[in-house]
Amino acid sequence: MDATLLIDRRIHDLGGGLTVGRVLPFRKRRMVGPFIFLDHMGPLDLAPGIPKALDVRPHPHIGLSTVTYLYSGAITHRDSLGFEQEIRPGQVNWMTAGSGITHSERLEYARSHGARLHGIQAWVALPKEFEETAPGFYHHHGADQLPEAHEEGVVSRLIAGSIDGETAQVQTHSPLFYLHWEMTAGARRSLSAQYPERAVYVARGEVELDGHILPEGRMLVLAAGHSAQITARQPSTLMLLGGEPIGERFIYWNFVSSSKDRLEQAREDWRAQRMALPVGDDQEFIPLPEDPPGNR
Repeated sequence: MDATLLIDRRIHDLGGGLTVGRVLPFRKRRMVGPFIFLDHMGPLDLAPGIPKALDVRPHPHIGLSTVTYLYSGAITHRDSLGFEQEIRPGQVNWMTAGSGITHSERLEYARSHGARLHGIQAWVALPKEFEETAPGFYHHHGADQLPEAHEEGVVSRLIAGSIDGETAQVQTHSPLFYLHWEMTAGARRSLSAQYPERAVYVARGEVELDGHILPEGRMLVLAAGHSAQITARQPSTLMLLGGEPIGERFIYWNFVSSSKDRLEQAREDWRAQRMALPVGDDQEFIPLPEDPPGNR
């Protein structure tokens, strides 16, 4: 693994004018462990009465789990299994698509009250033996259910997986870790070398890591076997992630699979409207793009 691979977020329009900073996948680095996708949402100030065009309309997924994690704001999730959940800051919302699921992500709270939307959505590719597992949305965990540590200017919260003897409650399908750190200016902490593939992303602030200055919106992919020392140059919010590699994956729009044929099947299923839309949100959907410029 390249120890000096830096990745800057690229602005991506989800449709309707809502833009995010896309970090993964990157042309030189498609995955970090099983993480195949990372979008940084905001920070974006949304006024009451924002248009519905900013919502992410119903769309499908296969072969992955999504995890949405907010620092501020709220998103209303609805899916084809009948789950409806308002996602709030500090909570973990883990949706496993497996053989296929559809969902929508609406900005209903901001539309009524106004909000500052800021958070991260990641996709975790499923191992081959779980790619066609039954879909589910059974992991809605509050901040008080996540392992948390406070030490010398660093608050560390384990969102998913296991690291340094701690394990989060979210059920995962392969060895991984996903951490949220809040660091005060001058705070220092090292990241364990437990996993062969790891990366650090700065969602706010600026840190120094092995001689690299990482400002907001930049990721550093780390070398295997090296315990990285991180120093906050100012108050900073970090996402640290990685795990064991699970092999090559192909991506088409919102679909992830180890098989190109399976991607084609999912594409045709969505085009032919053979995938059920979210319960309570089935009056519109995102059409299949013929030549998708990216994921989602």
